[in-house]
Amino acid sequence: MKFKELSDRERQVLSIIIQAYVLNAAPVGSRYIARNYNLGLSDATIRNVMADLEEDGYISQPHTSAGRVPTDKGYRYYVDLIMRVQRIGEEEKNHIDRNFELLNHDPKDSADVLQAAAKVLGSISRQLSVVISPRLTNAVFERLDMVMLSSSRIMVILSFQSLFVKTIVMELNLEVSRLQIDNVIDLLNERLSGLTLSEIRNSISRRLADYNKDRALLNMIVGSADSLFDESPVLERLYIAGTEYIVNQPEFDQPQKVRDLVCMIEDKNRMVELLEKDGRITPVKPPGMDVSISIGKENRTSTADDFTVVTTQYYVGNTMGKVGVLGPKRMDYGRVVRLVDYMADRLSHSLS
Repeated sequence: MKFKELSDRERQVLSIIIQAYVLNAAPVGSRYIARNYNLGLSDATIRNVMADLEEDGYISQPHTSAGRVPTDKGYRYYVDLIMRVQRIGEEEKNHIDRNFELLNHDPKDSADVLQAAAKVLGSISRQLSVVISPRLTNAVFERLDMVMLSSSRIMVILSFQSLFVKTIVMELNLEVSRLQIDNVIDLLNERLSGLTLSEIRNSISRRLADYNKDRALLNMIVGSADSLFDESPVLERLYIAGTEYIVNQPEFDQPQKVRDLVCMIEDKNRMVELLEKDGRITPVKPPGMDVSISIGKENRTSTADDFTVVTTQYYVGNTMGKVGVLGPKRMDYGRVVRLVDYMADRLSHSLS
């Protein structure tokens, strides 16, 4: 998006309009600015500045004789060229850490860690928070176990670096003993440990070709490799929290708006698409916070036209997940960026 160069006065007024609108959820008028901000400008001068900003598409007037509200373009200009993000303070950091540790009942279970992160981020940001576990294609496989569920069914448990686990139930069309299963487990762990899922899928036949014992069970494993060593379904990778907070925002005082939000939350594939797409990396100050902010129509889906999505990456070994916040465009961008950035850092350390 190309911007006209704004004067210092225009930047100042635009910043005030955004900050006041975020705080009060009401259109901002020139008289309000003149009375509450010591700009050294008359009411008439502020009106003229606002008229110029409106003409250039940075603000709009929702109703005749009403004040102005920011447009998508106004928000984008603000986060790209005006906003300065403060480093997270000790009090806010300690508040997140305490709640994270209280909710994270089992630090050895990655699902517990990710769900706790979503709940804490949702409650502190007062927005909808979403955490997506890393794709497993590049995850390093550690070991495989098998549990007999019945004479015709086994559960295969795949463990990866940093506690990630995948389970799949397989139907047996042959009779096997516990000793045969244990032999196959030892062989698979010896020859596949340390590889990524994609490497296993591409080479499992070759790696097991010279082993002739327990061939029927091995053939079944090899034949199921594409599903066994594949990605986890989207539903298993997505953790959402904070619905109770976002619906209390003034933007959702209409039943239709709430229904639209609920439909979007229930569409798990769309939610993952919103967070995982390559968004616009906002040049956040200070540097080091590589945070993506997609505003309104930048989300490229009509159901998210009224929302801002703030995301960043967290890392687990050589895999990457996403953590983010989805909320109304009228959000405290600096604070949300700060919270998302810290939660990503917290997750990276907790899962490494």
